[in-house]
Parts: sequence; structure tokens; C-alpha cells
Amino acid sequence: MQEIVLVIHLILTVSLVVLVLIQRSEGGALGMGGGGQGGMMSGRSAATLLTRITTFMAVGFFVTSMLLAVIAKQQSEDSSVFDTKKPVVEQSEPEDKTAPVIPDTE
Repeated sequence: MQEIVLVIHLILTVSLVVLVLIQRSEGGALGMGGGGQGGMMSGRSAATLLTRITTFMAVGFFVTSMLLAVIAKQQSEDSSVFDTKKPVVEQSEPEDKTAPVIPDTE
């Protein structure tokens, strides 16, 4: 299950990066972009479509992120990063080295 969600998450991540990069800048961020009417996709309908697709991809990204966090929590042991106690390791009693060894007489 985790592998399937991870693959979907990676596909969404790459798709989201590509969608953001092909969109036209509308602001004056750092004085770049937004100039000229040309471009790969121009027009209001293309911008609306790209915005909607980007929104759905972003929602899918957050959902898969939360699913991966839940799956990771279920697979981990019940401990916290803040636990300072070291796990108790049970030690077996040492064998009595002074006891005589009695060989089998059969």
C-alpha cells in the first residue's frame, strides 16, 4: 500500500512542478515575467484551466502526504523522539561455570 501511495505522490509532485512552471506569471515579482502576450498557452480560458488543474494536483499532493504520514506512523513502533529512556533488554541468568559436567553413560 505504501509503495502505491508513494508512486502516486511522486507523479503528483512532478506534474505539479511542471504545471507551475508552464503558467504565465501575472505579478511583478522581482520585476520579471508577465511581459508580452505570447507564450505557450495564452488566453483567459487556458489560464483558468491550468489554475484548476494545479489546484486539484495540489490537493492530491497534500492528501497523499497525509496518507504517507499515517502509513508511516502505523508501521513504526510506539515510541517518541522525546523518549529518553533506553529500552530494557532482558538478560538471561549466566550459566553456573563451577558446576561439574556429568557425561552421559549410555
